[in-house]
Amino acid sequence: MSFEYVSLGKEAVFRDRHVTKVSETILPFSKGEKGEIGIIGLPLSKTSISLSQAAEAPQKIRSHFKSFTTYSAEAEKDFHDMKILDFGDCLTHPTDLIESIERLYKSVSDMLEVNSCERYVILGGDHGVSFPSIRAFSEKLGRIGVIQWDAHHDVRNFEDGGKTNGTPFRSLIEGGYLKGDHLVQIGIRDFSNAKVYHEYTREKGIHVYTMADIEKIGLASILITELTRLEKEVDYLYLSVDMDVVDQAFAPGCPAIGPGGLTSRELLSSIEIASAHQKVKAMDIVEVDPSKDIRDMTTRLAAYTVLKFMYL
Repeated sequence: MSFEYVSLGKEAVFRDRHVTKVSETILPFSKGEKGEIGIIGLPLSKTSISLSQAAEAPQKIRSHFKSFTTYSAEAEKDFHDMKILDFGDCLTHPTDLIESIERLYKSVSDMLEVNSCERYVILGGDHGVSFPSIRAFSEKLGRIGVIQWDAHHDVRNFEDGGKTNGTPFRSLIEGGYLKGDHLVQIGIRDFSNAKVYHEYTREKGIHVYTMADIEKIGLASILITELTRLEKEVDYLYLSVDMDVVDQAFAPGCPAIGPGGLTSRELLSSIEIASAHQKVKAMDIVEVDPSKDIRDMTTRLAAYTVLKFMYL
């Protein structure tokens, strides 16, 4: 009895000896380990103002790393030697949202404290997780600049629900962790925000680029302009990617889908441009709800976006 065609306790998966999948290069973090990229999951979506199971996204996005290889034909480079460390997922509190947000903050702070990686990927969760994450980066690493891909401003008031996935950037600005003019918002969509929040962005000096601006100016030009400006004013850059910036045709698995957004290719190319900047330290990717997805279109795009950040 040889079990010749059975891998006991393992998946029966075809393997090509010449192909390395991204998942094969990711190792669980252990004390003393060093790597180029660190990954952490912040699986919280109970702060969402709309029904969301985005807490399931970190594991779902990770599952698609086995769908991609480490070889880039465009760069003519194989990244199979890049060491990626996975810090796992933060355990949130089942009922206490304030405690959960504090746990997210502590988890990101602990990851930065061990100083084991050059850059980091934060997997959300809804956009509310960006507040504790960026707060931790701001406190640990100094003046931070943020480029936000989003259909929405996410500067809602606190009176109508407290800290939610609609308030992370108001929380950061009001808390003194981020200056308004160090925040760049890309992809803000028409008929998706309120006048009072548009006025708030102007009051705080936030640099806002709508989809109409992208049509007129171009994503590459906007990013080059803002990266050049920010590099003189901040110590590090943080990319925050709300997947609802992408048109619903390409990312149906978001709680707040809508027409008129970026194409998947526009998202990927803009992430590639931004990630190439030497001051970019981290990227979070949020608002992916696997329960609303179609054939994993959105989680696959999220995983591909992570690859563009890590490798190119």
